[in-house]
Parts: sequence; C-alpha cells; structure tokens
Amino acid sequence: MREETMLAHKVYLFSLLPSLSPPPIKTQILSLNHQALRSFTLVRRPGFPFRRRPATTMKGMRFSSYFGASSVSASENGVSSNGSVGSLSGATQEEENSPLGNLYRLPPPEIRQIVDAPPLPALSFSPQRDKILFLKRRALPPLSELARPEEKLAGMRIDGKCNTRSRMSFYTGIGIHELMGDGTLGPEKEVHGFPTGAKINFVSWSLDGQHLSFSIRFDEDENTSSKLRVWVADVETGRARPLFQSPDVYLNAIFDNYVWVDNSTLLVCTIPISRGEPPKKPLVPCGPKIQSNEEKSVVQVRTYQDLLKDAYDEDLFDYYATTQLVLASLDGSVKAIGPPAVYTSIDPSPDHKYLLVASIHRPYSFIVPCGRFPKRVELWTADGKFIREICDLPLAEDIPIAFNSVRKGKRSIGWRPDQPSTLYWAETQDGGDAKVEVSPRDIVYAEPAEPSDGETPQILHQLDLRYGGISWCDDSLALVYESWYKTRRTRTWVISPGNKEVNPRILFDRSSEDVYSDPGSPMLRRTSAGTYVIAKIKKNDEGTYILLNGSGATPEGNIPFLDLFDINTGNKERIWQSDKQKYYETVIALMSDQHDCDLHIDQLKILTSKESKTENPQYYLVSWPDKRVHQITHFPHPYPQLADLQKELIKYQRMDGVQLTATLYLPPNYDPSKDGPLPCLFWSYPGEFKSKDAAGQVRGSPNEFAGIGPTSALLWLARGFAILSGPTIPIIGEGDDEANDRYVEQLVASAEAAVKEVVQRGVAHPSKIAVGGHSYGAFMTANLLAHAPHLFSCGIARSGAYNRTLTPFGFQNEDRTLWEATSTYVEMSPFMSANKIKKPILLIHGEEDNNPGTLTMQSDRFFNALKGHGALSRLVVLPFESHGYNARESIMHVLWETDRWLQTYCVSSSDKTTEVVSEIDEKKTQNDSQGKVLSASGGGESDKEGPEQVIFSSPRASLW
Repeated sequence: MREETMLAHKVYLFSLLPSLSPPPIKTQILSLNHQALRSFTLVRRPGFPFRRRPATTMKGMRFSSYFGASSVSASENGVSSNGSVGSLSGATQEEENSPLGNLYRLPPPEIRQIVDAPPLPALSFSPQRDKILFLKRRALPPLSELARPEEKLAGMRIDGKCNTRSRMSFYTGIGIHELMGDGTLGPEKEVHGFPTGAKINFVSWSLDGQHLSFSIRFDEDENTSSKLRVWVADVETGRARPLFQSPDVYLNAIFDNYVWVDNSTLLVCTIPISRGEPPKKPLVPCGPKIQSNEEKSVVQVRTYQDLLKDAYDEDLFDYYATTQLVLASLDGSVKAIGPPAVYTSIDPSPDHKYLLVASIHRPYSFIVPCGRFPKRVELWTADGKFIREICDLPLAEDIPIAFNSVRKGKRSIGWRPDQPSTLYWAETQDGGDAKVEVSPRDIVYAEPAEPSDGETPQILHQLDLRYGGISWCDDSLALVYESWYKTRRTRTWVISPGNKEVNPRILFDRSSEDVYSDPGSPMLRRTSAGTYVIAKIKKNDEGTYILLNGSGATPEGNIPFLDLFDINTGNKERIWQSDKQKYYETVIALMSDQHDCDLHIDQLKILTSKESKTENPQYYLVSWPDKRVHQITHFPHPYPQLADLQKELIKYQRMDGVQLTATLYLPPNYDPSKDGPLPCLFWSYPGEFKSKDAAGQVRGSPNEFAGIGPTSALLWLARGFAILSGPTIPIIGEGDDEANDRYVEQLVASAEAAVKEVVQRGVAHPSKIAVGGHSYGAFMTANLLAHAPHLFSCGIARSGAYNRTLTPFGFQNEDRTLWEATSTYVEMSPFMSANKIKKPILLIHGEEDNNPGTLTMQSDRFFNALKGHGALSRLVVLPFESHGYNARESIMHVLWETDRWLQTYCVSSSDKTTEVVSEIDEKKTQNDSQGKVLSASGGGESDKEGPEQVIFSSPRASLW
C-alpha cells in the first residue's frame, strides 16, 4: 500500500452549542507521511493542509448525471435550518473542507432534503371507530436535547428534570377527525388549551371515547424541560385542561404512567409531593465496593450497561422511581392510594373492581438491570385497599444464558380479557433453565381474583416447550402458544378454559423459520371493557369461525391474506387477499367490533394499509359483503425526488445451493444499457437458521414502498448509487451443528453470491462496491473486509462489536460461553483479523451506546488494532448518542462522513481490481474439481499462518 494512502483518522465530535460547555476537541491522525507530520499540530489553526484525491472517471461511463459535486462546501456548514450549530465559528474555508476537522458537517443537499422532510403523523382510532387522531410529529431533534443531564441507573437512562426516561420522543399537536360513513374524514379539530410549544406524550382514549388523556412538558430554558403534567381534553370540543387543579402534582413516568379505570377516572403514577431534593453523592466513600461469590453460585450474565454501581446509585434510583398512585376524576376529586413504592405496572381488571399492582424492591443488583430485581405483585381493590399478595419473586441474577431460560416462579401474570376478574399466569417446572430436560416444562394456571377458602388454582394447560402467551376468546375457546428456539419449533393449542372435559388439541405444529407455512394470527376485537379478545365470526352454517390475518409469504414475495377459519374442522376460506401484481396491502385492524357479540361475515369491516413500489402507504376501509373500498388518508409522497426509483426483488444461489434473495434499488431514470454499471452499496444484517430450506425462503414483498429513514442506505439513491438492500446472509446450523461454527465461511459465500449477481446484471461495477451495516451488520462488515477483500472497495460499520471475547457469556443468538466455544468466539471476531483488513473502513459509534455487547469501547479498541497494522481507517464517535442516532447534528454528520467515504473510496476507487465474477467463478471451478480451495478468507490475501480450510466439496455440497 502506498505511503500517502496509509492514513487513519480518529475523530471525536462534541457539541458546540453555546448553551453548553463543550469538551475539548480531540483529533488523532495516524500513519501520516513525514511531510504531513511536519505541518500537523493538535492546536487547530488556519492553514492545516489536506489534499483530497481527485475523482477518477471511468472511460465510457455516464457518471455525470448521477454524481453531484463534492458534499463538502463552506455554504453547507454553519447554522442549520433548525438553528443548531454545524461548525466552529471563525474556522477558515480550508478548515471547513478538511475531513480532519472536528466540526459537525452537512451532507449534500439531495440527501439533506430527504432527511429534513416533515414526518407524517401517527394515527389513533377511537374505541367506537368513529374518530381518528392525527398525532403530529416533528423532524429530528437538536443535539441540545440529547446533551441534557441524565442518570444511568439499573439499566435505564433517566431525565431527572422531567422524571421520565431520557431521550423520549413526543408529539407536537393532536388533530381530531370524524370518520364519516362513506370513509372520508371530516374537518380537523385541533386539541387546544395547553401551552404553545408543549411536548405531548402518552395519548390515550377514555373507555367511552369521549375524552383524551395525555401528558405535556415544555422547555424551561435551553437545557431543561419541565416535569410532566397530565391533561385531559373533551373530544367533542377539543378543549384541553389540566387533570389536577394543584400545580404541584407531576407525573412519574419512569415505569408506568396512567390508565383509565372507568369513563371518568384515571389512576396516575405521580411524584410523591413530600419528596425532597435528590440524594447527594458523598465526597468520600464509606468503604470499598465489594462483590462476593463465596457461596460459589453460577451466575452468567451478558454485558448489560448503565447498571447500579454503589449505594448512592441505589438511593438515586429509589428517589426517581418511587411513585405515589393517585385516583383522579374528571370532576376534580383526587385520592392517593397505597404507600409510595417503585411501582412498575398498574392493571385494572376488566370489571374495574380490582387493581393488579406490580412493584420492585430491594435488595438491588449491580450486575443485572431492574427487570430482574425482586418483584412483588399484589391485588388491590379499585380504591386502593390491599387484598392479597400474588407473588414476591426474589432477585434473579442467576437466569441461565441459554435461550428459552426464564425467571423462576410466577410470570406473565395478567387478567383474562374475556372474564370480569380472573387472573392467569405461567410457572416454569424446569427451574427456568432451558438445559434441564423435564415434562411438562411450563404450566398455565388461572384463578378468581378472590378465590374461596381452600380453592386451588385451575390448571389450564401443561406445555413441553416454553410458554409464549395466550389469545383469549371465551370459556369455549383460547389459543395457547409455545415454542423452542433451539429447534425453531412452535405449536398452537386449542383449549376450552371453561370446560375441563374438552381435551386440549394441537392446532398448528410447525417451524417458526418456515414462513411459507405460517397460517396467520387471529384477529382481535375490542370489548366494551376495553380489552381485546379473538373475534368470532358467524356464517349461515353452525361452524365456529375466526379470522386469521397472515403475511402470506410465497416464493414470489409476501401476499397478505385474511382467512375465515373453522376452528373445529381446520377448513379455511380466503375472504380477502392483497393484489400481488402492483400493490402490497395489509390488514391493520377490525373496524366492526363495537359490540360484545359475534360478528356476522356480512357486517365485517377492516382497516388496511396499501402501498406500492412508488406509492407511499395510505389507509383504507374495506366493507363486506361487497368489499367496498374507501380511502381514508391522502398523505403526500415523503420524498418526491425519488418517486420513480426502481425496485426489484432478486433471487440467486449460494455456491452450496442455498437460495438467497435481496432487494435491488436503482436511481430514477437509470438505464444500464446507456449509463453503464454504477457504484453499489451493499447493506445487510446476518441471520441464523436451522435449515437450508427455511433460509432460502423469500421474506418481504417486491411491492412494498421504499421507506427511507434518516440513516438509511437508500439515501444514496439520490447520489446515483445502486443499493443492494438486505441481501440474505443465512448462517445455518442444521441438526446438532451450531451455526456460528461456520460463520465466516457462510458469510463470505453469501456475499460472493450477491456481488456476483449484481455485477452480472450490469448494474454494479465490480471495483466500486461498498459494504455496510449497523450493529450486527457492522460486525458483518468488518468480517467481510477481513475475509473477502476481493469483493468490496471499502466499508462502513456503525455501532458494532468486533471482539467477542468482550462478550464472554453469549451474544446475538449465540448462547454458548467463551469457554465453551473458544475457537468460535475468536474466529468470528474481526478484531482478531485486524491485520487482514486492507480496504478502507469507516467506524461510527455513539459515545453513550447502551446496547448490550456494543460498548463504545468495541470501536475504540478495534480502531487501535487497525491503526496498529497501518489500515486505512477512520473512527467517528458521536457525543451523547446511543446505539441508534437521534440528533439532527449527529445524523447529518454521519451522512456526511458516509458520503465522503463512499465518494473517496468507492466512486473514485481505481479500476485495477481483478474482475470479481471471474475470480469467484475460478474459485468455484477449482472447488468443483479439487474438492477444496475456498479458504475462510474468501479468496482474498491468504493467511499464511493458518491452515487451509475445506468449505465446499461440490457445487451442491452441504456446508454442514
């Protein structure tokens, strides 16, 4: 590699907002040539030299219509459209254009315009299905909101000023529309009466649909928001007012928030009025931090973050999470119920006579999040009188890491939605350990809220797999679900909860991976109590029918359906199906469920969402018996500049015969015969499977609208790229084989097949293909650059984990420990292959990543390993950002970094790369004739220190 290209950057971006005290800017430049080093200084000053490599235009290719000017210009930096700061004041134009400067940058206008497009509203239907709320949203938040102080406690992040979870999104307004008989919408009625600029959360309907409840907060200054107050609005007039007359009553939304217990009363989680100031952290600790395992317990936990660290954190957690429950009526009456405690959920019974109240209590843990803290569940009367304790579960630090392992004791406790006040729950019989063989493994119980003396819980069903929930209908019908991850087996049972003489029977027994056999899920109707149960459908005969709503996976893509299913005979009739030629339409909800009775098929009315490749989703009403269709919404196209993009679901084969698919997007008006092959961005995320057949099934629809998020790879359609979105990367382990034991081999084989397909189609230039991904997709990206360098010109890896020895008790779908599968952990870690990475790699990570496994340290250490081997690399750490990126400044800069990387190392990539298809075909030919030639490195630079690995023995040989 030439000396002048041996360049690595490490950039820490910090908030430059005048209201904050920005941390010092850190810049690190590595492996520079001597001349660059002579002119380099850590103190920023005018005249810092940097020369960009000139773009190379391929002969005979029409790039001019697809590639705009450089994304870096002085006019695109500075104050953004929403007033957020984008660069340091006083910086020279040369500094602005230097990729080494620590400034927030803006991507090219064609990308920025799509990201800044106003978001469409969210919709909420009234209980009576006669009104619709349009919940209005804003565009991306400014970085100043993420920069607000937050407490990291028990696996949560808390905004102490608001006393809620930090980084919480919100609505900016509520519009009420009447849904007319012909399916059209009446004029909008704006909910009004609250302060201008209020941030709205937790919008909910009263049971009778006459009122709305919601919380509001507003900015008190540039750095803080107020605490949350509960407001109510009259739906008829739109007039809103505070629920509490006292200005000192605030919502505590750390866990639950509030719930309607009847048409005029809410049960609200409030901050105790007597609460004082937060506890002060002692300047001098009272002793060392000690954790002990002298009893030799086996405790294996994943790499959870934001955990409690000491006694002060425990006190602070109690301070913010402790709630006083309050009954508040619309007439102004207020009553505190129960003692202050850390309540995590409140659930009224369907008949509104009881409350199921869950709380957590000490002793807390320093190694697991609050979901595993000791948990107490109690039964109260609706006015807050204690009746009995349902359970008090101990601290659960020792849940095994094996999939399908669960907590000991009662779990999934809830009210039967079809009964006035009957509780149900599941209890494990294997101690919660999935590795223990026992039958039954789970038992489902039920009992009245107040059982009579000597009455024992009723056994509803016993399961040999792990309990997965219940869909309730009535005393004659409920569906019980169980599954087992290791085998991917899933079963659905039919039970009669009110008739012990009717034996449970299996309705469906299938593989969860087999999407082609998925029969669909039962449609639910809303009851007058506000609960949801399976909708029974009446026909002219005497059968018992339900509606199954399915995705309709087929080899041609998903074709959603609605089946009328006879629960007794298993016969089904397809009463509705999406148009498969042009549109993709899905059933969202029943709209004819206002009454507590069976629904007649001729009175059926459903809500659907309909879209196509170029038409954004709209909502429709479909009414039986003639299936009349009424369009409800008319949302504008969110990015009309890409309205004519080209989309195709493509199929191809891996060398071992596994069927693969991907979605290929091409820019509007692109013609391969005239414009030639394009640079291509390959963006994916691997998945694990137990069978080759399931791995090869088609998922998704070719007719789905191309939704483009703020960091989506599809943004580069506007920059003239071909986008290979979601090429399937199945990592398969059949039978007793573990998928990850052959991770690299299968990863490379899948990538080779995808690259070969787009190159042979003439839409992607073989030397101009970049690879990228987020999280596990970033892990994939680094591995591909290490083991398949012949395929890609560069890579973009966001928020990844690269060293699996730092996640020793499992990761992703791997439930073996580092000590049980040492070679797998090591071989899968791109950190261990940093010396093999010779192609440019851009690493991006949030500085406050709280996702288990993807600590920011992962990117830091990987970057250090790369620079230690002279790799062309760059690390961008985003201040205040977590696993996903939220602030406009951060997102715009990520897009700028990505676009610069693609323009420099993909679009301008030299044309000296060996023809990829010929190289792949040559490997396949050698493999067919010799039975061994494809190494784990995928045919790139060989690892001379390691032995050759046999992967394929014939064109259709199994990898397993």
